[in-house]
Amino acid sequence: MAIIDLAGSDAREDDERAAYLDGIAEGRYDLSWMHDERVAWGSKAALRPGVGLTLKATNQLDHYGKVLDRAPGGSMAPRGAAFETDLPQMLYTYNDKYLVWADNVESLYDEAISRQWDATRDIPWHDLEPLPPDMERAMCQVATFLTEVEFIAADFPAKWLWRMNQHFHEVKLFLATQVVDEARHLEVFRKRALANGGGLGLASRTAERALSMIINADTYLKGSYLMHVLGEGLVLDIFRAGEFLSPTDVEKKIFRLCMQDEARHVSYGTMHLKYFLEHHPDRETALTELHQFADAGEDIIQRAFTSASVIEPFAVIAGEGVEGMETGFETVRLVYSKMIEEYFRRCDRAGFPRRDRSRLSPAAPF
Repeated sequence: MAIIDLAGSDAREDDERAAYLDGIAEGRYDLSWMHDERVAWGSKAALRPGVGLTLKATNQLDHYGKVLDRAPGGSMAPRGAAFETDLPQMLYTYNDKYLVWADNVESLYDEAISRQWDATRDIPWHDLEPLPPDMERAMCQVATFLTEVEFIAADFPAKWLWRMNQHFHEVKLFLATQVVDEARHLEVFRKRALANGGGLGLASRTAERALSMIINADTYLKGSYLMHVLGEGLVLDIFRAGEFLSPTDVEKKIFRLCMQDEARHVSYGTMHLKYFLEHHPDRETALTELHQFADAGEDIIQRAFTSASVIEPFAVIAGEGVEGMETGFETVRLVYSKMIEEYFRRCDRAGFPRRDRSRLSPAAPF
């Protein structure tokens, strides 16, 4: 595809434009856009009482809602609109539906925009209470780890978003909300580390390796699996545990609000993996390649989630101090086992059988 040459223009087109602009002064108008027979006129999307006009509702209109398996063009023309010939092409590389789609993406977007929150005003920062030094250090280390990992989940969709065809605008819209969600997560955990007399802790080498594997994945599907299904799925369970174990209501609210966002991201990734495998033209080859990638991905993710700077702070928090770490580790082991089981369930739901192949132990390796 050729990129349009903006430095030059077609002489005939320039003459036609000049004639048109001259005609406006004499009361001659074009109005061809108003009478174009290709336009599907008379559309009216149904409002939901008490909710408004949702994305899902507009997709109930057959002409505008039908998503083709292969995008019909590469311009920014909205799906269902009429368009002139020779539109400039945007050089999209993701033009097939199965490469990006999930059947729940419309409802997830509608939920995402209705549940945005503010890390400055919606967290009761004024209610933060002083914690014992070891508890504050542990909470700040958890906040450091989550500050470290959360923004990769913004960088990743941003990396691939512009490559996706405009025809699949629902996916692009949802991923844009994920970028906003993750930016807010980085913001809120960094603020927590700096809001109660503590500070940012230790960045983990193993965590950074896992993050680099996500951002450097050579396809969107591989990166989405590693981030949405595996990585964010495990973080979702960390949020659940954090909400339960947190020493103050401030942290509890932080984890609860982040949890609702993370659940959407994990749900999209799981259903995207399902759609990809169900509609891939060579499913068996795709499964083989993904299993090979998952073998390496699970190993490096497990290393990140079993490093001292990750599991020990949670043990301190669960045990209400360093002296209670032995009891705290009992809780952390339970959380770890639940994380792995939930991961296998997501894979089962997506039609990606990992239980019998995975080297992940259902029991905590510590």
